[in-house]
Amino acid sequence: MDSKEMAKKIIAAMEDKKAVDIRVLDIGEISSLGDYFIIASGNNQNQVQAIADEVDERLGREGVNPRQVEGYPNANWVLMDYGDVIVHVFDAENRLYYDLERIWKDGKSIDPQELK
Repeated sequence: MDSKEMAKKIIAAMEDKKAVDIRVLDIGEISSLGDYFIIASGNNQNQVQAIADEVDERLGREGVNPRQVEGYPNANWVLMDYGDVIVHVFDAENRLYYDLERIWKDGKSIDPQELK
């Protein structure tokens, strides 16, 4: 599965769990970390975990497993590394604090609907 197809599936999973403010940053030209950062928020710890679970389940059905998952137990910021696509699911407070969109502002912001 290529990174664009993976990003589509991740976005669909996030939308199904009512993720807030889904953003996609194309970082392929500015970083060797991967092609996309997908950033979203949940309203509480349970929703953050539910979003992460849904992403994991959907990609798992396709035989795609994360290289690493960080932050799941606390669910302030769950980072899921799928190689070319890196998923960040925050609670509202930590999303504002870490402000990845500002830090990675050199990446190209893509409307999630464009990937569909």
